[in-house]
Amino acid sequence: MEEAIAAANTAWLLAAFAAVSLMVPGLAMFYGGMVSAKNTLNMAMMTFGAFAVVGILWVLFGYSAVLGNSLGGVGLLGDPLEALGLASMLTAPAVPALPPALVAGFQLLFAAITVALISGAVADRMKFGAWMVFAGVWASLVYFPVAHWVFAFDSADGTITGGWIANKLAAIDFAGGTAVHINAGVAALALVLVLGKRRTFPAPPRPHSLPLTMLGAGILLFGWFGFNGGSALSAGNSASVVVLNTLAAACAGICAWLLVEKVREGHATSLGASSGLIAALVGITPACGAVSPMGALLVGAAAGALCCLAVSIKFRLGYDDSLDVVGIHMVGGILGTLLVGFIADPKAPNGVTGLLYGGGVDLLWRQTVAVAAVVAYSFIVTWLIAKALDKTMGLRVHHEKEAEGLDVAVHGESAYTMETITLVSAPVEETEAVEAAEAITTDAAEEAPVGGR
Repeated sequence: MEEAIAAANTAWLLAAFAAVSLMVPGLAMFYGGMVSAKNTLNMAMMTFGAFAVVGILWVLFGYSAVLGNSLGGVGLLGDPLEALGLASMLTAPAVPALPPALVAGFQLLFAAITVALISGAVADRMKFGAWMVFAGVWASLVYFPVAHWVFAFDSADGTITGGWIANKLAAIDFAGGTAVHINAGVAALALVLVLGKRRTFPAPPRPHSLPLTMLGAGILLFGWFGFNGGSALSAGNSASVVVLNTLAAACAGICAWLLVEKVREGHATSLGASSGLIAALVGITPACGAVSPMGALLVGAAAGALCCLAVSIKFRLGYDDSLDVVGIHMVGGILGTLLVGFIADPKAPNGVTGLLYGGGVDLLWRQTVAVAAVVAYSFIVTWLIAKALDKTMGLRVHHEKEAEGLDVAVHGESAYTMETITLVSAPVEETEAVEAAEAITTDAAEEAPVGGR
């Protein structure tokens, strides 16, 4: 019986692993469609570049730093030498259980995606080489310690000590609201403050391909079911509740963002629908195992509405968060983590009780401390990393390269090749039809509203 259960759990986590792996190209599409055509390949390269760098570090020492036995038993960092090079992953567990190699691979994707999320804030202006170095240093000094705080649990027999947020504080973060989204959002804020504004801010170029962005958002939704559902680490009721809550929140987030957008600006846009979807998924990530489906609707709607309002703050405060990583991931992550303290349902898989269910403020203060700790640590260390890199190798491309576009200036490529078609000896009727079509297209383009944020 135990072997059958272990096999089912392994199959589920393998499926979740495959779904989460699609979030890498999904994020590249989501971000790539929101920038101008001359920077879309650079956004994809930043996503895949972060994935590659973090993956190497994860195999070398990252897994141990996150999920290894805590150094000194204080819950701040796992022993980075414990599973150096992951050689121990080759051996099957002595009793039926999840293969360690599968858990290591699953968590590798979490680390890589967290770092890649930050790239959206620095679109159009950061050196690719500096980004690759930043990705490795940030993962080592920020993500690995924070992920240990949140994802490393004490062993049942007491031989392994995990992170302080997961065990001593006992805050609830089912799939990474703190370690992933707040962490990435706060880091994005610190990085853009050092990097500076784009030359076009506060009137950046509009997105070049909103269909690409919507496709990326849809792929991210698919991957999020593996991201959240796979975090249950078993094929059972917990994973089922989590994916239901994730889906419910996503629907509410889209509607809430579009409603706020319609009231404020008079239009419900495709970019708004995509952004509302991601904002809701961010918000439900820490809460998906702690709330009821009605609670998930509340989390999704609150995240969609609040993040829609939050993305405009950058124009008032003057920081250039290109693709709203701060407004969506930091704000949505904080909101979802704190809402657990209010609406956690004791019948949900986490089995904790929020303030509105009679649990008092006990859970709420724990959630608040977790948020505050991650915000403070991530901002301070990220700012120091960014300052150090800026002083040594420089973070920003030359203004001429920024004007030219990073696809050609940095990578020597173009996302799209436009070929000119010459009409030879076209009949008069065909020529007139072409001219009429061109006139209609030109008029429509001039009347089209300017999209983007």
